[in-house]
Amino acid sequence: MDGKPSPGESGIEIPRDGQPSMGTHPLSGYRVVDLSSGIGGGYCTKLLVDAGATVVKLEPPEGDALRRWTASGHALAVHEDGALFQYLSAGKRSAAIDPDDAAGIARARAVVATADAVVWSPGSRLAEHPDLTPAALRAAFPGAAVTAITPFGLTGPWAGRPSSDLILQALAGGPAIRGLPQHPPISCGGQPSEWVAGTYAALGTLAARYRALRSGTGELLDVSMLESLLLTQDLHPVAYFSVAGRPWRDGKSPNIPGIEPTADGYIGLAVVTAQMWHDFCVLVDRPDWAADESLYLYRARWARWAELVAAIREATRAHTTVELMERATRLRLPVAPIGNGATVPHFDHFAERGDFVRNPTGGFLQPVVPYRLSAGAAPRPFGPSPRLGELDLNHPTEGSIWSDRETNPAPTPATARVGTEASDTSLPFRGLRVLEFTAFWAGPLAGQFFAMLGAEVIHVESPAHIDGLRGRTLRAVGDDLWWEWAPQFMGPNTNKRGLTLDLQTEAGREIARRLVSCCDVVLDNFSPRVLEQWGLNYESLSKERSDLIMVRMPAFGLTGPWRDRIGFAYTMEQVSGLAWVTGEPDEPPLTPNGICDVVAGAHAAFAALLGLEHRRRTGKGMFIETPMVGSALNIAAEQVVEYSAYSRLLQRTGNRGPAAAPQNIYLSPGTDEHGHRDRWVAIAVCTDAQWVALRGVLGDPEWAGDERLMTAAGRRTAHDMIDTELSAWCATRSASEVAELLCAAGVPAAAVVFPYETRLNPQLQARGFFEQLAHPVTGPVLHEGYPVRFSGGPDRFHRSPAPMLGQHNREILSSLLAMTESEIAALEANGVIGTRPVGQHRAR
Repeated sequence: MDGKPSPGESGIEIPRDGQPSMGTHPLSGYRVVDLSSGIGGGYCTKLLVDAGATVVKLEPPEGDALRRWTASGHALAVHEDGALFQYLSAGKRSAAIDPDDAAGIARARAVVATADAVVWSPGSRLAEHPDLTPAALRAAFPGAAVTAITPFGLTGPWAGRPSSDLILQALAGGPAIRGLPQHPPISCGGQPSEWVAGTYAALGTLAARYRALRSGTGELLDVSMLESLLLTQDLHPVAYFSVAGRPWRDGKSPNIPGIEPTADGYIGLAVVTAQMWHDFCVLVDRPDWAADESLYLYRARWARWAELVAAIREATRAHTTVELMERATRLRLPVAPIGNGATVPHFDHFAERGDFVRNPTGGFLQPVVPYRLSAGAAPRPFGPSPRLGELDLNHPTEGSIWSDRETNPAPTPATARVGTEASDTSLPFRGLRVLEFTAFWAGPLAGQFFAMLGAEVIHVESPAHIDGLRGRTLRAVGDDLWWEWAPQFMGPNTNKRGLTLDLQTEAGREIARRLVSCCDVVLDNFSPRVLEQWGLNYESLSKERSDLIMVRMPAFGLTGPWRDRIGFAYTMEQVSGLAWVTGEPDEPPLTPNGICDVVAGAHAAFAALLGLEHRRRTGKGMFIETPMVGSALNIAAEQVVEYSAYSRLLQRTGNRGPAAAPQNIYLSPGTDEHGHRDRWVAIAVCTDAQWVALRGVLGDPEWAGDERLMTAAGRRTAHDMIDTELSAWCATRSASEVAELLCAAGVPAAAVVFPYETRLNPQLQARGFFEQLAHPVTGPVLHEGYPVRFSGGPDRFHRSPAPMLGQHNREILSSLLAMTESEIAALEANGVIGTRPVGQHRAR
């Protein structure tokens, strides 16, 4: 392929330097106050400012702590802002407020009074002032959306519990299933809890805006970092456990294949379907594995890990990375080079697409926004990051506070509808209809966001090619309704209606086109050539409805050398650098396993909301490209930013990290609810005060009294010695005992749980995070909830179970297309629609 976009879908002019052409910015005129500190709030407000919002940071006189942060430990000059702060704050404005000055607090509240939204997180003297807490802001300014990002949420018994990124990972279950046999559990590098929570916070804030356009009122959004992260660590493990009565994963489950050594480096591989395992066997010349039916199941491969990995690595070391990538691509296998901070921007695909540009303040490389707009809209070009206190609030006027850096006033709202008008605003998307051509995880998650908040979402499958997650069934293929015993399909598809269409037939394609005329949004996460070969691209579908919003989620985008490669979360984690910083220093990188599916779905939903906002203002539809890799590059940006700014390459550090010392996962005695041995506990000391508290819990042993350990730098130098002492102390106490002792003293700690055990967490139970639905085939299913609580509702996110295959065929075709029963029966007789899979499917 030559990498050129398909006709009708190239209406996005992106210069070679990656900066978007000028156009209207979807959120122009939207006013946001940033009272957050750290990465989560910083990324939330970055997404908003990049879409055109005006963001004013209110900071204490010492500034956001992120101004002084570098993950590599690079020493900053006295008044120098760190590169990550410059990346996250490009285009924002700053005002300094002394929280001890009553007049300053009054000025801060005056700014909030003229804002549409406030993004808040704890951690600064200013944000924690009693008059600027989320509850105080919500009470004083009912017209604003107040988005609060906290480790455990604003309510529940753990609301004030000490925490850190490692602790949240331990509680969410990811480390327990990540890592190599005979090694400790391994956390994901790059502080994922911050980036994921920031993504969900931005998405929730836009949903609140959507509701406010109807209701005229604001609301409080309660974003839990733990709940956000939990959704990324495994594929609906609680739903699986509730149906199967056993866990999907109850130990480390390394990818086979995963990141493998080659003759000149590493290659990232992924096997998601049975066909992919067969093709991988061809790649490594192992027909005996292809003939072994048992190896088509994950569990069988995990049980033979040592044998399989040794043979795989012998095969991959016989070829260069380029040779293997070319062969794997021909076999349609997901494949990726292993990226890091030095290499990612220079991969030919990203270079040709202009996916990295220079930061206007620091001059270092950073990724462009993770979406491409059309129809005369564009993201805001990156502006400089703000100097601390550059805005003078002593004599402010509303215009001086909120004036955009560019002259781009908000358009007068057009008469174009937001959606079908409805008096019930507890579900902000009620009246919106979404047609979803998606499969697996990322695409369905984007659609589920709209369905949770009231949209009618139609999930389209083919009787001949059912959603791949239905193949992960608890029943043998051939058993009655085996395709309905797939809890990992149920997880991301609640609240939807199910339609089957064979789009390889003209009749199926014609029905799809007719349905588009009834829908506001079309979502697609197939590889680029799929919808194109059926003539269902935007050029064609927009003829059915001129104000259609179409969001496509190809793995690598619709242009560039990698355009036609397929990719999953594993692939994105490997190429973006997330895998590079995950694992032990002396072992190959480890794939985090899942985070990039969730963030891709959330970013696609965010982009769809930008399209709907543009339509509301102009009456125009829009085509939007949200490559899966784009969101991965953004949440992994710190590696590129640090290397480009400071020539410091971030590396794998096991369970240690730059934000805490000591920080690690330690072995404790005990068993889990199924009798498995080897329980682990995570401990992270983030401040000197927490070190003093830890010493007290330990009984102030002599070894801990060394004055050099009173600083983070000293503790980092002595990390090996501290680990030895803490290991000995933890070895005599259960993980839960260690966690409770330390948390009571103010030290972040947590027992490392498996993902399916999160259902037992008292904080999640108290907040009602898990919701039960009755499935017509399997019975009760306990579903993971949503990490943003809206004070305006809904009270429940899961209201109906995932649809059975073709469950709503007749209902949809008769009500939306006015088809008669005889017409529907003819479609079924001809195999255009159906309620049973056609052809052979191998379960995994």
